[in-house]
Amino acid sequence: MDRERKRSMGNKYRIAAILLVVLFSACNEAAKKTAPVVKVEIPKVPEVKEIVEFGFKLNDYIVKRDTIKSGDSFGHILGRNNVGYSTIHNIVESAKNTFDIRSLQLGKPYTLLCAKDSLETPECFIYQPNLEDYVVIDFKDSIQTYADKKPINYIEKSATGVINSSISETLEEQGLSPRLAFKLADEIYAWTIDFRRLQKGDRFKVIYTDKYIDDSIYTGVHNIKAAYFEHNSEPFYAFAFETDAEKGIVDYFNEDAKNLRRAFLKAPVQFSRISSRYNLKRRIAVYGYKLRPHKGTDFAAPIGTPIMATANGTVTKSERRGGNGNYVKIRHNATYETQYLHMRKRNVRVGDYVKQGDVIGWVGMTGNTGGPHVCYRFWVNGKQVDPFKQKLPQAQSISDSLKIEYLEFIKPIKEQLDDIPFEVKPELIEEPERETVRQSSQNLIS
Repeated sequence: MDRERKRSMGNKYRIAAILLVVLFSACNEAAKKTAPVVKVEIPKVPEVKEIVEFGFKLNDYIVKRDTIKSGDSFGHILGRNNVGYSTIHNIVESAKNTFDIRSLQLGKPYTLLCAKDSLETPECFIYQPNLEDYVVIDFKDSIQTYADKKPINYIEKSATGVINSSISETLEEQGLSPRLAFKLADEIYAWTIDFRRLQKGDRFKVIYTDKYIDDSIYTGVHNIKAAYFEHNSEPFYAFAFETDAEKGIVDYFNEDAKNLRRAFLKAPVQFSRISSRYNLKRRIAVYGYKLRPHKGTDFAAPIGTPIMATANGTVTKSERRGGNGNYVKIRHNATYETQYLHMRKRNVRVGDYVKQGDVIGWVGMTGNTGGPHVCYRFWVNGKQVDPFKQKLPQAQSISDSLKIEYLEFIKPIKEQLDDIPFEVKPELIEEPERETVRQSSQNLIS
């Protein structure tokens, strides 16, 4: 009887166990079907972009940037960054044959590359005298000093414009550098076109090169490769061509290989106005309308405007005297001399040889003057004359040996220039023409 009861109880436990297993399996399957599947994503570690500048991997350093301030010296800068005096002395002695640390200029940037330690110990000093050049004094292990340049990129571009008031305004409307206007007016067409007397409707095309440092810092127009200017319906081509590879002399010539430059610039300052012309019969009210001949041409310009030598020559006078104020006089050859009066400051000395376009001083108000300007005087065979009434000599022509080479050289460039379409302003189109342009535009759209 007991045995039968035990057998019966054992069967019940087995059945209960089987039922529990079946029930658990069913619940597990149901859970699999109903419970949402959660995906766990492992976050990605962002890649650290490697930054390279001045030839160094900046990621390896603590980088400190600043500018030279009043009272700063190389020693002071390193001293306040935990570099000892004896170390500074060794660095200065080692670097002096390559770089004069006394030449640090106020406001110029410098960079310290420091170790990633608790003291942030400087290991390298980098000084930038300008945007392009830099000087490295590396004293991490041994002391090394050298100068280098940032990578430079030149990008060729083209631009066109139609004059409405001035070339500067035309370029500004297109967001282009005003340096283009300076180059066109003072380096290329200064002897053939008077940019103070441009006409409404004059137009131009230009192929030029912009300069970038580190692919990001725009430093302006580098040079002009070719240009076309239509003034008073007369075309003026200009092509840059190197006439002396050894000296790096580049000049501008037209499509017939004629030099566009003359021996003298038309004006010693850029984009100025003539406030008083050469006049031997001038009478001034301040002096009781007495005859006071004016043997110069006054170019009004803001104080500090650079004054340029109008031709190559040798400085014969650079001094301050009486009504002339600060002035410079240049002998160009046995025939021609020029003089520049009322400078704020002179930039040349007696005996200096200057080239056309070199800055010899800056506009001021020294001597007898009622406003900032430069009085430009011109001598021919020892006699003061009106420069605008002289038939001035042309610059040296291209040699016969180079002429054939030049004409072949400009062929593709001229085609490139001619293929650039003019950008026409709607307000400059006559009414019948405007209707034609409008209809043409509609036809293109439809």
